[in-house]
Amino acid sequence: MEQSSLFGDGVDIDTETPTTAEATAPTDARAQAAARAAELRHELDYHAYRYYMLDAPEITDAAFDKMLVELQEIEATYPDLVTPDSYTQRVGGYVSEQFTPVTHMARMYSMDDAMDLDELDAWLQRTEDALGAGSVTYTCELKIDGLGVALTYQNGTFVRAATRGDGTTGEDVSLNVRTIKDVPMHLSEPALAHMGADRERTIEVRGEVYMPKGSFVRLNEEADAEGRDPFANPRNAAAGSLRQKDPKVTVRRDLATFIYAIADTDPLHVHSQREFLDWLRSAGFSVNPNVARCATPAEVHEFCAQALEHRGDLDYDIDGVVVKVDSFQQQLDLGFTARAPRWAIAFKFPPEEKQTVLREIRIQVGRTGVLTPVAEFDPVTVAGSTIARATLHNIDEIRRKNVREGDTIIVHKAGDVIPEVVGPVLDKRPADSVDWQMPEVCPVCGSPVVHEDGEVAYRCVSIDCPAQLKERLLHWVSRGCMDVDGLGDEIVDKMIAAGLIHDVADFYQLTVDDIAGLDTGRTYASSNSKKGVKKGDPIPVGLKTAEKIIAELNKSKSQPLGRVLFALGIRHVGKSVGEVIAERFLSIDKLILASEGDIAECEGIGPKIAASVKQFLAVPENLAVLERLRQAGLSLEVDLGAAHAQAAAEAGVAGELADAQPLAGLTFVLTGTLVNRTRDEAGAALKVLGAKVSGSVSKKTSYLVAGPKAGSKLTKAEQLGVPVLDEDALEQILATGEVPEA
Repeated sequence: MEQSSLFGDGVDIDTETPTTAEATAPTDARAQAAARAAELRHELDYHAYRYYMLDAPEITDAAFDKMLVELQEIEATYPDLVTPDSYTQRVGGYVSEQFTPVTHMARMYSMDDAMDLDELDAWLQRTEDALGAGSVTYTCELKIDGLGVALTYQNGTFVRAATRGDGTTGEDVSLNVRTIKDVPMHLSEPALAHMGADRERTIEVRGEVYMPKGSFVRLNEEADAEGRDPFANPRNAAAGSLRQKDPKVTVRRDLATFIYAIADTDPLHVHSQREFLDWLRSAGFSVNPNVARCATPAEVHEFCAQALEHRGDLDYDIDGVVVKVDSFQQQLDLGFTARAPRWAIAFKFPPEEKQTVLREIRIQVGRTGVLTPVAEFDPVTVAGSTIARATLHNIDEIRRKNVREGDTIIVHKAGDVIPEVVGPVLDKRPADSVDWQMPEVCPVCGSPVVHEDGEVAYRCVSIDCPAQLKERLLHWVSRGCMDVDGLGDEIVDKMIAAGLIHDVADFYQLTVDDIAGLDTGRTYASSNSKKGVKKGDPIPVGLKTAEKIIAELNKSKSQPLGRVLFALGIRHVGKSVGEVIAERFLSIDKLILASEGDIAECEGIGPKIAASVKQFLAVPENLAVLERLRQAGLSLEVDLGAAHAQAAAEAGVAGELADAQPLAGLTFVLTGTLVNRTRDEAGAALKVLGAKVSGSVSKKTSYLVAGPKAGSKLTKAEQLGVPVLDEDALEQILATGEVPEA
């Protein structure tokens, strides 16, 4: 094994989506699978948004991967349930609206994970089987826990930097990346000379932006001194620093990079990952020195073990090892699945574990009334930061883990991010310990706690519960909901304490004077006679900030109905579900009158979501809040004209043609691969012209549009005598509104 010297005395380096026959399971089983797949897609989108956009994950990597595997299994069983926007078909990540979108030169793929050595060995065996035993050399690199970035150079000069985003489109963060000291603005002459005639070609290299541990500690010390919330970990700090609107903030954050990939290797005239890393170093990029070239799976194991042993010695966080087939030709031979290369895998480290004492299990009441037990334990440093609490989720989890107050417990960070209680050290359990029980009344408001049969959760049912109020209010104003900038945790706390708000409708009754006089919770550090303040006086919100908040609240009144439904905090209703319901019922009044069955018929919405919506709308207090929101000027219905015009524009359909609805009464089914647009885009365009788009072929189908690789839908259409159109015919329909004669 050739490797860098950090892990030993080695030699320094200079350095699918399988096709499946369409399922023939019973209709009810398929319907259940479709509903579950829709729920999983919503959950995966929500948690990916929390991770990539908010840098505030709520679940562990393992929990996310478990949902992803379940969705993959459903889609493998029922291939017709696969949608273009399914998480199985795309790279993780999101594109923010804060920065200019940038299209990558080539897709930035995600990486498949091996969560243990068995999964790593399975990948190594598949690779050896595909390429020939003994013919593969691997490059092992540390998996940096940072933020993916793409750097573009033209004729050797830096021109742009973008985040990974959704893999195809990222965010332009060029100004901020220019402040990172180890990013070269010009590539070295020897590296350009190596490119020969291709030296003027545009290249896009990829890597990670990270924050060194020392810089992270200093940043959080400054935050504490200034009364700001500290960052949870270096990755969140790096992500937040790179997304700053002001580069002056970024430059103070001491970010760094490691580069390890490129969109197109052709201009470099290199033939392996090893040669490529050598070229990167010669060009002036920062390349991680801890790399090994391994000839056998055993050497891969050895590198992984050494990396795990020495991870604590590094001044940056790593959460695994990336193992790549070294030869670029062999990489081409293996290719890609829909979301990841087959020629690489990320071996994820098991979390670092520590022992501490569980002092108390406290109850936290969420915005939907769920009572969540939280373990509070003696502070302990794990994976680079100090933790003192971790969620225990529910009473079933407490019983499964068999933890009690007073226990010595084992804790770790799942995915090196989320604090988690692993279990007790039983031989250290106190003799007088007893099983912990859920309370019978809400610890916040004293209302009875309800536990429904078949549910794990215990709930406080009081709509006036202060704990729920704060969480509901913060959810309402958060990004992705009503998107009210400036209303954070502290100000909302002060509003509640002052009696200004009791529900979300009260936001729209606030005045500038109400907000300006609120105490921020901070005090003046010194006296100022001109301003009439003394050291220690409370600092108010102030007139300018109050005016900005009122302006933001007024702007939020124009948020579409789908956003409002999401912001209300209805159980199981995320942003996508809210948009689907709004598109189907068009107004809150029609939704109130709809039956549970009507709601369940919406695409991707099963009985569980429908029941939750009806339960919410059956509460008189909730209806009263909706009416007050309407009176405050919020839009609780869909502007069909505006929505129709927007849909037509997005679909590339002429407005006059869309208004005529020439395809009304016709039902189309799409199958196979389309060249000019995705099936999803084609379906949206057909709907704009009045057509109904179905996911299955039946006697009611008017036309089947079939591209290459059409499956059993084409066979069924031919059996039923349904006319079949190709993509050229589809484009003619979308341009003219008329179906061409066969």
